[in-house]
Amino acid sequence: MSNEKFIVPSKLRGEDNHSITSVRLPNEILEKLDEISSRTERSRNQIIIMALEYALDRLEIEDGGTDA
Repeated sequence: MSNEKFIVPSKLRGEDNHSITSVRLPNEILEKLDEISSRTERSRNQIIIMALEYALDRLEIEDGGTDA
């Protein structure tokens, strides 16, 4: 048997091009996310990312300024 070592480098934070964040969600939204997650067999995280990508791709900002 070879004496070569099997070296597994530790994963660096952000190496997968993702960041960790925290948000406070109303219970009703969390329940809906969990239901969708269960029905689609996708993680809650995957559903949130999909929903955010969908919303951001279609986001339109209205100028709420007033003319003086």
